[in-house]
Amino acid sequence: MSIPAARESFRKFLVQKGLRATNQRLAIFDAAFAQPEHFTAEQLLDYARAIDDSVSRATVYRTLPIMTESALLREVDIGSGEKFYRPNREGSGSHVAQVVCVDCDRIFEISAPFMEWYGSTVSSKLNLTPISQRLQVSAHCNVLRQTGTCPRRG
Repeated sequence: MSIPAARESFRKFLVQKGLRATNQRLAIFDAAFAQPEHFTAEQLLDYARAIDDSVSRATVYRTLPIMTESALLREVDIGSGEKFYRPNREGSGSHVAQVVCVDCDRIFEISAPFMEWYGSTVSSKLNLTPISQRLQVSAHCNVLRQTGTCPRRG
């Protein structure tokens, strides 16, 4: 989905929820969709304030659940107590696996088309229909283990 199409989808979703498409919410959307990597709510606040300095922390924290409910953002919980987000540019039907490097604290996403088959297969054995699934792998950085430094650590 293109960014303009996603922005229009966000506007329509807000209207369906009885919410206004305020400048602050649109700045949050624009900041989120400008990010190539996963980000936290606090990072998004900084990015959004660079676009519109009137964006408040409360508006970011209220807007993130709206954007995840609309399937425009994916929420990623790696068990660290802090949630990460990433624009869902592929649409809600895409299947990705997440690989979390526990050494450099980065989240990588790779296409995992087998997940649709797997989710359907295991669910059908229980006479259930899958609605969501996730595959998350925690891993160590081989380069860090070999050289003592990780090229990905930011």
